[in-house]
Amino acid sequence: MMTNGVVHANLFGIKDWVTPYKIAVLVLLNEMGRTGEGAVSLVERRKLNQLLLPLLQGPDITLSKLYKLIEESCPQLANSVQIRIKLMAEGELKDMEQFFDDLSDSFSGTEPEVHKTSVVGLFLRHMILAYSKLSFSQVFKLYTALQQYFQNGEKKTVEDADMDREDGEKQMEKEELDVSVREEEVSCSGPLSQKQAEFFLSQQAALLKNDETKALTPASLQKELNNLLKFNPDFAEAHYLSYLNNLRVQDVFSSTHSLLHYFDRLILTGAEGKSNGEEGYGRSLRYAALNLAALHCRFGHYQQAELALQEAIRIAQESNDHVCLQHCLSWLYVLGQKRADSYVLLEHSVKKAVHFGLPRAFAGKTANKLMDALKDSDLLHWKHSLSELIDISIAQKTAIWRLYGRSTMALQQAQMLLSMNSLESLNAGVQQNNTESFAVALCHLAELHAEQGCFAAAGEVLKHLKDRFPPNSQHAQLWMLCDQKIQFDRAMNDGKFHLADSLVTGITALNGIEGVYRKAVVLQAQNQMTEAHKLLQKLLTYCQKLKNTEMVISVLLSVAELYWRSSSPTIAMPVLLEALALSKEYRLQYLASETVLNLAYAQALTLLHMAIEPILADGAVLDKGRTMFLVSKCQVASAASYDPVKKAEALEAAIQNLSEAKNYFAQVDCRERIRDVAYFQARLYHALGKTQERNHCAMIFRQLHQELPAHGVPLINHL
Repeated sequence: MMTNGVVHANLFGIKDWVTPYKIAVLVLLNEMGRTGEGAVSLVERRKLNQLLLPLLQGPDITLSKLYKLIEESCPQLANSVQIRIKLMAEGELKDMEQFFDDLSDSFSGTEPEVHKTSVVGLFLRHMILAYSKLSFSQVFKLYTALQQYFQNGEKKTVEDADMDREDGEKQMEKEELDVSVREEEVSCSGPLSQKQAEFFLSQQAALLKNDETKALTPASLQKELNNLLKFNPDFAEAHYLSYLNNLRVQDVFSSTHSLLHYFDRLILTGAEGKSNGEEGYGRSLRYAALNLAALHCRFGHYQQAELALQEAIRIAQESNDHVCLQHCLSWLYVLGQKRADSYVLLEHSVKKAVHFGLPRAFAGKTANKLMDALKDSDLLHWKHSLSELIDISIAQKTAIWRLYGRSTMALQQAQMLLSMNSLESLNAGVQQNNTESFAVALCHLAELHAEQGCFAAAGEVLKHLKDRFPPNSQHAQLWMLCDQKIQFDRAMNDGKFHLADSLVTGITALNGIEGVYRKAVVLQAQNQMTEAHKLLQKLLTYCQKLKNTEMVISVLLSVAELYWRSSSPTIAMPVLLEALALSKEYRLQYLASETVLNLAYAQALTLLHMAIEPILADGAVLDKGRTMFLVSKCQVASAASYDPVKKAEALEAAIQNLSEAKNYFAQVDCRERIRDVAYFQARLYHALGKTQERNHCAMIFRQLHQELPAHGVPLINHL
């Protein structure tokens, strides 16, 4: 049988067969043996030795590409190889016959050039054996393919030489051509040998996991996999890589089809049982169910995902597989966020987890207890060198510290994850740790910088995210949502409500709950109070059903602010107290401080001191400005009963706090609140009789008031 110049008799019985490319590699090895030690420098020989392994293991490449690789290592040897191949291709069939006959001399003598058990020796013996088994007609077809291979290589070499002579303006086109040719080289090489196929699959799988940008495009990779499966339909690993590749393009049918085929082949061929005994069969089943659950969850099929996950947990518990149970618990948490009734299954599994040495965590525990539970889990991860679970754990700590309102600790955890070296050895040139954990950590970094008004730094982080996770990659939605949220906050701070409203659609497509919440915020800012209230009430009911506590508190705060702006503070008080109770119950310090900040508007300075320290220490710049603005309001209100001298001192202190608040607002370009501060400062300067300062603040207020939309309520009646 012959395909694309590849001669092979039985694909399932022979691990290697002769191709024109492999003949070229054999010529290279023969020339390396014939060249004396003095003719090639030590540095060149070292480069050639490093080049050999990928040439032996990798897929077939074009002759021009092979020449280029050899020339980069040793130009002299590249010329010799080119001459030998040319003489063989332009000669007669007997020249190729003689070449294979001479290969056996490499093993002869007391000090042979190649040891039989070395990597090169095994390759030579496999090629000699495969060639000796060919019939005369197959040998003739191989020689014809070698001539065609040589002619194609000569044409490509001439084309490259012509392109090198072109001006610098054409250089970019040359690079684009090289990329397309590199993908075609694999697909035009015919079926791969078993070793080549295994190397190709492991390489592409590592690239998909760690640096998707350097892997083949989805279409090119699927074409290669289809070519592999055409000659060997029972190649289980090819089915699994096809599953991963289809996930990249969100093809639910093809990915499910490939995943089921993978585990069917894995079980039927007994590949797992050979290495793991009887345990192999059960291991395949539980990980099949786990992967199927992950697949359904990814595409939004939560009911099917829960059923598959229950099956995976049952088999993992019977086999006492701690690692599989850890993965199951992670996916249970994900399902718990998607469906309210999945929390029943999650709580049951957490109770059972103690029997398997797994840590337990319950909602509402203090930070130290939760971190202790994560520490116990980390001990297992480090003990068994589970680098991916270690990364996930650190990413979870980053999110937890942000949830608790400790931005400094969250920043520290994110930096720790980004600076970690992967425990897995990867090929040179592969960008490590392009995993979901690192995408999450980078998104947290961008949001933390944006909260502090460092929009340039946040933009740099997002730019790095876009380069590291292209839009068609599987984790791109994380930075897309992060980018949309930052743009939305900036538009709201700048008073550009129409721009913020246009961003809501993109946010909703990526996260429905977040999108509805942002839509309500825009409606509220546009004084559409009735529509905003209806939307917030629906969202509140939905989030309470899902037990999304963080969003419930945020919605309650927005409802309370709506009541404040509608001049109904008495109705807002119960809402704020409910939000405060939830924040205290779940130890969400930052949300609790923000709730107290709203309550302080009605309860004055005594209550305000409870919230001011956490916000100034770990809060966002916008919240710091709001806090100082509220402090100044309380100072003015309490100064009403003072004597004239003390009252003037209190007003001066309030003006200083207003200036500090204005500086915070300026950092995040929140012109709407700068306008409010300018108005309030002008009133205070007027009360103190400082006409020049009053006129300056009044001018700033007028400029901003002409640019920004007006409020439906007095400017100083809302926080």
